[in-house]
Amino acid sequence: MKRSFLFGLTLVLATFLCASRAGAQTRDCDSLRGAKRELALAILKTQHAYSCCDRTLKECLKRKPVCRVVERLANDVCRRAAAGQDRATIERGLARRATSMMPSGKKYRIALANMPPAGDPSSKVTAVLYLCPRCPYCSRMAPALYKEVTRGSLKGKVKLYVRPFPLRSHDHSTEGAMAWMASIRLGKFWPYALKIYENFEQFDPARLPTWAEATGMDKKAFVRLIGDKTLRAALVESKKEGIRNGVDATPTLFIDGRKYVGDLDARLVADVLAEEYDAVTGRTR
Repeated sequence: MKRSFLFGLTLVLATFLCASRAGAQTRDCDSLRGAKRELALAILKTQHAYSCCDRTLKECLKRKPVCRVVERLANDVCRRAAAGQDRATIERGLARRATSMMPSGKKYRIALANMPPAGDPSSKVTAVLYLCPRCPYCSRMAPALYKEVTRGSLKGKVKLYVRPFPLRSHDHSTEGAMAWMASIRLGKFWPYALKIYENFEQFDPARLPTWAEATGMDKKAFVRLIGDKTLRAALVESKKEGIRNGVDATPTLFIDGRKYVGDLDARLVADVLAEEYDAVTGRTR
């Protein structure tokens, strides 16, 4: 009798666990528990994929093999639920992601001829960040994406460019941006930009030449270029270009010429860029 009861209990638990797993079927979703899991599953039942499957996310997850976009969207929902976002916030985030990833979206003109990319220059996807050297959020986003495109999950898939966009609301943003322009001319933009962000809290215009020397630039040449009128004109044009393209805050991201309007969480942005790579290379499954 006891053995029969234990067998029955085990069977019920196994059935429950299998049903629970079947309701999500992605790594991030299967790790959820309790109210957060219920919230995620409720959203998966009502939200639709914007590519490769015209049913709800829950229904699309049942189709084998699972479409890459569907799996990414499901994981996005579940990560947001795990972070404590409410339903309205999660659904707004999905809508902004959809708007950003539509291939028919408006394409903006961005001058990249003299800008050095991070990552493999032959990468299929082009990402552009408009950044202010004194923007605290930029100081976290830019290094995170640099790491992904040079030695992380986006290596060989995405090349990353920066367009300087100094903001008056940030002290010494113009000095920092002119230092960036000088580093571009001297072929050391990325080491120097990362150096400035690494020392974000210790920023002082007087230290700019010292940091230039530390990243391999000739100190005298750097100081001379900081005051160069042609570089200042190029900086002004970079700012004007950003304004024409609807940039009003930093960081602002463009993916293959389209303005990204989704959340600027580094992990989410990396996932979106990986989705773009899948799209341009035809990797739907």
